[in-house]
Amino acid sequence: MDRFTDRVAVVTGSTRGIGAGVARRLADEGASVVVTGRSRDAGEATVDDIEAAGGEAVFVRADMRDPDDIVALFDACVEEYGRLDVLVNNAGVETDTAVDEATVEDWAFVVETDFRSFWLCAKAAAERMDEGAIVNMSSNHAFLTMPGLFPYNAVKAGINGMTRAMALDLGPRIRVNTVNPGWVAIERTTDDMDEEYREHLESIHPVGRVGTPADVAAAVAFLASDEAGYVTGTSLLVDGGRTAVMQDDTLPDYRARREEEP
Repeated sequence: MDRFTDRVAVVTGSTRGIGAGVARRLADEGASVVVTGRSRDAGEATVDDIEAAGGEAVFVRADMRDPDDIVALFDACVEEYGRLDVLVNNAGVETDTAVDEATVEDWAFVVETDFRSFWLCAKAAAERMDEGAIVNMSSNHAFLTMPGLFPYNAVKAGINGMTRAMALDLGPRIRVNTVNPGWVAIERTTDDMDEEYREHLESIHPVGRVGTPADVAAAVAFLASDEAGYVTGTSLLVDGGRTAVMQDDTLPDYRARREEEP
């Protein structure tokens, strides 16, 4: 498929994991991709992978917590390729903190990276796009959540609302949608996972497996393409059906564990 031939895409947080998978998918379909993140080594490795597969990409280092870096990123994109057609807001971090444990620093770390940067990137992209598509990466935590992941889970719900606002304000020139992944097998989620827990995770997904970056990238590519030309302001769950299942054992286990802590 060549849905992105002669088009240019910026994918934030694309040095590894889901973001890298999205960058590769868009490049495989013909896009020139700007890979960005804080790690130059990891970003250039992603670019090397894309080029080895016959694609076109460049790396631009940017910290999504820095508004000046964001502006410089989009200036670099236009300077390199002369245009911008697709933005994928993917950069994200989280803290393992509860509502009553999180600090102002935790809040700023997550909100500035996972939420404010999506807005600032969309503003910068809209100023440089004639027409195009923005895809915001959220999570199935926007619909159902787990304890001990605040403010990450609050921000993910906020992204869905921000997407609707962007769709109204930037349309009809720019379509804006959200992809909400569930469990995805990347380094951060699977490095310390034993086989027993992996089998448990697979068993609670209706499709019988945990997702991959390629699963998410396929959804992003659809929403960013002309095939989704009548789709905007929506949120697409890509979670193997996980959100369709009510799991009733997480909260009691969590509360019992907290009661045991000093």
